[in-house]
Amino acid sequence: MRTKKAVKLLLPVILLALMGAGGTVRGDDGMGTMAVTGTQTYRVCLPPAWSLKLPTSTRFESALGGEAILDWETGLVWEKSPDTTTRTWTNAIYYAYNKTVGGRKGWRLPTVEELASLVDPTQTNPALSSGHPFINVQSNYYWSSTTSVDSTSFAWDVYFYSGVVDYSAKGSSFYVWCVRGGHGHDAP
Repeated sequence: MRTKKAVKLLLPVILLALMGAGGTVRGDDGMGTMAVTGTQTYRVCLPPAWSLKLPTSTRFESALGGEAILDWETGLVWEKSPDTTTRTWTNAIYYAYNKTVGGRKGWRLPTVEELASLVDPTQTNPALSSGHPFINVQSNYYWSSTTSVDSTSFAWDVYFYSGVVDYSAKGSSFYVWCVRGGHGHDAP
């Protein structure tokens, strides 16, 4: 128990030492990753801690030329404007893999946990935090990549009118909200 406490207390000291030695940090100006060069204050880029609850104003940041949104709570990059066409689950997978946003490939369907992380349970129509930076979000169902363990012909989805997480037949037509980063999709 003492070892864990000591590590938590020493972590800021270790980070400061790394920064003094030319570590990598993210500047408050949103210009991306840069080398630490002295006395300016920067936010350190660490793996996201899903235990954080950031206010909307600091949680989301414009990325990829304004076409995507970086979520500092999860470390995921979301397309700013999800597509407004519904697709079956299989077509949604293909669509995401071929997507280009902000001149970048590497998009995918989010896992159900990742998709649900956007939900603000205190909000409806859509169930997103007040002041969120996204546009064209439909108050409807969005596919996740997560297949139901009860039946492989079903996949999990999130209903963005109320934030309910459920599963539906993969032949249903729902919306797609692509993401980059994270641990990837679940096996079909």
